[in-house]
Amino acid sequence: MPASSVAVASSSSLALRRAVAVALGAAFVALAAQVAVPLPGTPVPLTLQPLAVLLVGGLLGPALGASSLVLYLALGAAGLPVFTPLGLPGVLRLIGPTGGYLLAYPFAAAAVGRIAIVPTDPGRQPGVSGISDWLRLSLAALAGLLLIHLGGLAQLALLTGSTATAARIARWKRWSPRSMPRPQATATASRAAPPIQARASSAARR
Repeated sequence: MPASSVAVASSSSLALRRAVAVALGAAFVALAAQVAVPLPGTPVPLTLQPLAVLLVGGLLGPALGASSLVLYLALGAAGLPVFTPLGLPGVLRLIGPTGGYLLAYPFAAAAVGRIAIVPTDPGRQPGVSGISDWLRLSLAALAGLLLIHLGGLAQLALLTGSTATAARIARWKRWSPRSMPRPQATATASRAAPPIQARASSAARR
């Protein structure tokens, strides 16, 4: 088989794998969205979506992670039942009180993927092997959560006309250590991240 044909087949296979990874990431966030607990006094429920966004970003890296969340938002805006079962349907969800959180998801996934990338040292074992890795993954999780909550607060402030009111609605007291996803989840995801990110980097250089 000519070298050019092999290159085309390899490129097509890589593109297919990346597309499947993006679709699976969107499906994972959609599944996590179905676990939602309404909170009294606020239209913003407690869900597993932020944790899913962190995992998708850590697994797929910045480009594929963000693409996966853009696909998720597009599916939801089109009316597919991928958002939490609580709230406005379709595109109205994106302009409603929880829309800021949702619109921040691609940026959060990209930030987590960028910070949590494991150095590609040939002699290095995949996963978390030192305190510097834990610090990097903790920073990645914190950055992702911060972006999600800032996005939510920004849209609530626009809707209410008051940052103070938006903060009360957003229930910032949920930023307790018990409510924050643990960096161990991102660490687990990072064990599978190097092969996926390596393929993504290889495709970008072509």
